[in-house]
Order: sequence, then C-alpha cells, then structure tokens
Amino acid sequence: MKRSLLTSTVLLATLLSTTAAPALPEVGKTMEDLIARNEIAGAVTMVIAKDNILHLENSGFADVDTKRPMTPDTLFWIASMTKPVTGVAILMLQDEGKLNVADPVSKYLPEFANLKTPSGKPANLTIAQILTHTSGLGEASGPAAREARTLADLVPIWLAAPMQYEPGERWRYCQSGINAAARIVEVVSGKTFDAFLEERLFGPLGMTNTTFYPTAEQRTRLATGYAKNRESGLLEPVPHRPELGRRDRPPLGNGGLFSTPRDYARFCQMLLNGGTLDGRRYLSADALKLLSTPQTGDLPTGFIQGYGTHYGWGIGTCVLRAPHPGVAEVLSSGTYGHGGAWGTQAWIDPVKGVAYLLMVQRSNFPNSDASDVRREFQKAAAAALWTAGL
Repeated sequence: MKRSLLTSTVLLATLLSTTAAPALPEVGKTMEDLIARNEIAGAVTMVIAKDNILHLENSGFADVDTKRPMTPDTLFWIASMTKPVTGVAILMLQDEGKLNVADPVSKYLPEFANLKTPSGKPANLTIAQILTHTSGLGEASGPAAREARTLADLVPIWLAAPMQYEPGERWRYCQSGINAAARIVEVVSGKTFDAFLEERLFGPLGMTNTTFYPTAEQRTRLATGYAKNRESGLLEPVPHRPELGRRDRPPLGNGGLFSTPRDYARFCQMLLNGGTLDGRRYLSADALKLLSTPQTGDLPTGFIQGYGTHYGWGIGTCVLRAPHPGVAEVLSSGTYGHGGAWGTQAWIDPVKGVAYLLMVQRSNFPNSDASDVRREFQKAAAAALWTAGL
C-alpha cells in the first residue's frame, strides 16, 4: 500500500537527519564494494529532487597514488553527457523563435545544401535528425579533424565523409551530427558555443566548474582516469585524451565538457523542475517535451543489446520507453538522460521526481551505459528511496 505523503516526508526527514550530509543507506556500501572489486577507483553519487539533494556521498579516490579523495567538487570529463547540454542550447534558441528543429541544417550551414545520400538524393537533413542520430551524416576523422581549431573547420570534413545511410532510415550514434548542432548555435547566436553556454546556461545556473577549457586550478581537481587490466584485474591509470580541454581545439558539443557533481546536479534540477530553477526559466514546456520524449518513431535505438525497442531518442537525450532487466529495471517509463564514455551517468526520472547522478572515471567499461556500476548504484538508490517512502 502506498504510504501517505506525510509519512513519507517524516521518514525522509528522519533518514537525512541521521547523517552529516544527505546519504541514502546502502549506496555508499555498494560503491565501496565496487571499489574493492577494482571496478572503479572512486565515485561521487547523488540523488537529486526538484528542491533538494536527497543523497550526496563520496567514495574512494580521485587519484589512488596520491590518496586524493573524491569530493563534490572533483572535476570529471563527462564526455557524452555534453550532448543533452547541446540539445538544451538548440531548444533555447527555438524558444526565442530563432530556429526550429524541423528546419533544414542547410538554412544555417549552407554547405549542407549539396550533401547527397548514398542513393544520390539530396540529403535535406534537419536539425532534429542530427540531434537524434538519424541523419546518416558521416564522421570527421583523420589528420584534418585533429587539426581543426573551430567547429567551422569541421564542417567541410563532415561533408567530405560519405553518408552512412538514407536519413531517417535507421538510428546510428553520430558524433558529427551533434557537433553540427553546436555549430548551428554559433551561427544563430553570433557567439562561440562555449561562450553561449557560459552566458545563457552555466553562469545563470551557477555551474562555475563546467567548461570545455579547465583552468590550471580546476585541473588540480581533475579525477584520474583508470582502466581495468583484463589479466591482473587491477586498475591502472590512463591519461585523458591530450586534445581535450585545449584552447586551440573546438568546443565539441558531442563530448567536450568537464564538470563536477555539484554543477551537473544543477542542470538536472532545472530539468526536473520543467525547465526552470530559482525563478528563472531556461526551457519552455514544449521545448522540454522535445528534449525528453522520443522523436525517433519506432526505430530501435540506444546501446543496450537486445533492448533497442525499449528506447527512443529525444533532442540530444536517450529516452527509456519501458523498463527492462538490468540498468533500467528500477527506472520509470519516460526516464531520460545520457551517459559518458568514462562511466559518468545522469538520468532524470520524471515519474519519481528524482535524478540519479553517478560520477566515475574509468576508461574501458565494455559498455558504460550497461555497466554494473551504473546498475548497482541505481538499484541501491531506488531501494533506499522506497524504504524512505518515495
């Protein structure tokens, strides 16, 4: 039987008053077990509600050799957790009437007007297609891509690559499409992508440590990346990609951001509150719907093998259509978010009114979206919320 709201509130207040900082029972124990199994070196876990933080806990080390602990202000490369931020930037401009996701990309990037599909037809890609991985656009690779200094430099490289399939025919993860959307933000706003985000999103939200270009001080708080040795089972340090965070590299909308748990929690809270936070509106209800509901029809999508039909893609986000065994078993239908290549995860469950935020830095998960670390964190957090009556 469902507990009353009053009973749930009392239980939650009792739970949170027993710790120095909000912490849900079993989550820390679960993380410590994963650390003992050499799955991760450390983690920061958060469970976020609309108006407060239900859980915040640090486990293990940001750097094992120096015994530097994880903290809520540890800096992480969040990789593809950048993509929902890019989606939000596009939708902010749509709210202002400056573009529409149904518009052709060529309206803002004229070079796309001559792009042809594999069958030789005009591609006519839309903004929605490049943000939902249904465009078929080719990827930028090779020396020319590595030498690019701006997003504009990447445009001819994307167009020189053969298209992968007819637009809308299938779903295939496409980094160039997301970066093309970031370039559209620059063209429409007249600002570089990093400057637009700082002015319109990060600054107002108080995300002071979210950046494409960490300062020297911020780099002292950067978590070390680790890979698990397949033979020894031990974690070994690995360097971050050398081009990340350099001022002479483009602000990549597909995966260039660094952030902290405290910062990304603010972004999640804004989404949980329907596009508003602290009295300021960032997204309209219509824009949030495009971000958080599938725009990909019946196409199978996502990275969880065997469960492609359980997912759809919103504007820059992965959307769970229906729970399934594994990482999605405790999530509600309509949960949306994104993971990162090094294991970071953020998932907003609008039915339960919470967001699950996991910050780790491990480089060689077989599939970071389907990792045991994500599954066990969410399972422990959801069980604790149930015990608290939420």
